Amino acid sequence: MKRSTVAFAICGFLGALFLSIGGACPVRAQSSPSAPSKAPEYVGSETCKTCHEEVYKSWEKGPHWKQTLKEGGIAKHGCEDCHGAGSAHVADPADTSTLFLFGKASAHDVNTRCETCHASGSQHLKAINSLHRQADVSCISCHSSHHSEGREFLLARPQPQLCVTCHQAQKAQFEMPFHHRVNEGLINCTDCHNPHGTVKPHQVRTSAQQDAVCFKCHADKQGPFVFEHDPVKTEGCQSCHVPHGGPNPHMLRLSTVNLLCFQCHTNSTFSGAPSAPSFHNQTTQFQACTLCHTNIHGSNFDPFFFK
Repeated sequence: MKRSTVAFAICGFLGALFLSIGGACPVRAQSSPSAPSKAPEYVGSETCKTCHEEVYKSWEKGPHWKQTLKEGGIAKHGCEDCHGAGSAHVADPADTSTLFLFGKASAHDVNTRCETCHASGSQHLKAINSLHRQADVSCISCHSSHHSEGREFLLARPQPQLCVTCHQAQKAQFEMPFHHRVNEGLINCTDCHNPHGTVKPHQVRTSAQQDAVCFKCHADKQGPFVFEHDPVKTEGCQSCHVPHGGPNPHMLRLSTVNLLCFQCHTNSTFSGAPSAPSFHNQTTQFQACTLCHTNIHGSNFDPFFFK
């Protein structure tokens, strides 16, 4: 008998013996499809509270509790509206594979998760233009659903402490002798900037007339004027002023008013602005242009802003 024939007979005999004692074909068992795993089910926030009582009590005081549980939310699931169905985690607390854990997710995934609900708000429509988003700053970098310290918007920390965590240069500018009174609590960073993004540079807000947000407080500088100072409309307030703070009065970019004016009012023609008259003596009588040109932002009576 050939060797191959003997091997085939032995294999057949062992296979028959294995089946006769109740075994299953190992090759068939390996090739058979596995049973589909059961999809996780919702267990309710009260179940979550059993283990996460401290987190639940903090969340219960915030607007997310009202929106996701008290008023029905997406599916009346509370915690699970954000974190996903928790039955698998309840069955095995070590199993978090079916949950969305914000602390372990990427900034893109976190933002996408939050925008499931927050995409329709006017504050968030411009998020695609947000410098924060482009820098991979996630929603939970500034907001905390469970441990908010801010009085509104579930901010992780109050302003400006939250903002200067990253914006250290602006923190130093607010310490300068002349500054916007942010540290004193009179205004907030978000009064001038939209942290979720705008169509303007530096995420600066605009007024109702789409002018610089500065006019919201400094309305007397807005006009309209019969005779306008061109930089106010073309370049904005930052052409002469620093926005956060500096060493010069009125937060001017330069310490001497005349030097600031002469950046445009020179004998060169690049700016199109008229140069200072030759009889202006800068060392004696005309030490500051604004001594005569008092309405420098614009005037309804004089093209030279004398009054």
